[in-house]
Amino acid sequence: MDNALGRRFSARSLLLFALPNIIMMVFLSMYTIVDGIFISRYVGTLALGAVNMSYPLNSLEMAVGIMLASGGSAIIARQLGEGDEAAARRNFSFLILVAVAIGFAFLLFGNLFLDQIIRLLGASAAQFELCKVYTRILLLFAPAFFLQTAFQTLFITAGKPGLGLFATVCGGITNIVLDYVFIGVLGWGIAGAAVATGLGYLVPAVVGLIYFARKRDSALYFVRAKADWRMLGQACFNGSSEMVTNIANAITTFLFNILFLRYWGEDGVASITIVLYFQFVCTAVFFGFSMGVAPVISYKYGAQDHEQLRHIFKICMGFVLLCSAGSYLLSRIAIGPCLRVFTEADSRVFDITMDGFPIYAVCFLFMGLSIFASAMFTAFSDGKVSAIISFARTLVFLVGMLLVLPPLLGETGIWLSVPAAEVLGVAVSVWYLVRKRSVYQY
Repeated sequence: MDNALGRRFSARSLLLFALPNIIMMVFLSMYTIVDGIFISRYVGTLALGAVNMSYPLNSLEMAVGIMLASGGSAIIARQLGEGDEAAARRNFSFLILVAVAIGFAFLLFGNLFLDQIIRLLGASAAQFELCKVYTRILLLFAPAFFLQTAFQTLFITAGKPGLGLFATVCGGITNIVLDYVFIGVLGWGIAGAAVATGLGYLVPAVVGLIYFARKRDSALYFVRAKADWRMLGQACFNGSSEMVTNIANAITTFLFNILFLRYWGEDGVASITIVLYFQFVCTAVFFGFSMGVAPVISYKYGAQDHEQLRHIFKICMGFVLLCSAGSYLLSRIAIGPCLRVFTEADSRVFDITMDGFPIYAVCFLFMGLSIFASAMFTAFSDGKVSAIISFARTLVFLVGMLLVLPPLLGETGIWLSVPAAEVLGVAVSVWYLVRKRSVYQY
């Protein structure tokens, strides 16, 4: 059976292959953003901040899900490249079972200890009940969330990125329409936003289950799963960099919430929530592209096609650098009009955001290179290097800057923390890209 990953890729065909995943990741980022718009306009900025207080828990779920999906995808794509399709299908089926089991674990234990979790996340007294309602409902959809996260990557590995895009777009449209119905029409408030998001998760989860259970026109489909704990350990280790990235998102969002609450109160939390929405969209493009090309890199590496690897690497670097400049310029142009969608131009939230965003936006120039470098080494099954890049950029440097710069520079130090961390992260990424070039022949 021919595999779409085995063909010769030009710049055009590689970008077209990755495009569905880019669009898919942008749509996924829109889940949270659309919730934010409806909540801010119909419920208020206090509720908007309450949603962001629960975001670290969502990041933890995403961390585990992406660890399984990206780490497992690299193993499965390499096995396809080596011609061992039977092993690839067994591992694929086992990983999906593990993802569902972890989803139910989050559902159960998250609801059992919900009050303690909300307090740990630092919600203020005014935010507590709003945050609790939103988080409890989303936890009920945790199994669907884990399936959706797994299928995002594995549709690409199966050579069906277009179907993955279709499922995710349908989920996004479902979320948007139900946000309007539940919040705008029925007046369910923050609970309506959570239900709409959860039902949006269900759409790609169900599409993936039906497709891989019935179709036989792709390299991957469900077979009788056989527990392979060694493979699972390798997948977790290999995907640890992506896990670190999302755990770091949880930690840094928590620190941002605490710092903005301390310096600006609940209005500050609403402000950083809106700024993080901009970051979600920008990082979605970089993550979408990197995840889209990663199975190609894994396949070519498994097939020892070094000429294609070198060509693909050059294309990827050009795309990342061009998008980095474009993201920065677009964010600076769009911040004012987009901010007015969430809050009035004469509000305190508007003023806080406009004062700090020009400093924060510098990070968009640098983050793309590190995101791609980490994903590329994951594709080579070099989980160690991938984890070091992600750990340094998103945890060591960013947490370090958030702890060091605000005491030294006050409010400016908070906004400056992310750009400073990204610059340091690029230095680590470039060092490994140069050092490992002869090892992987890219």
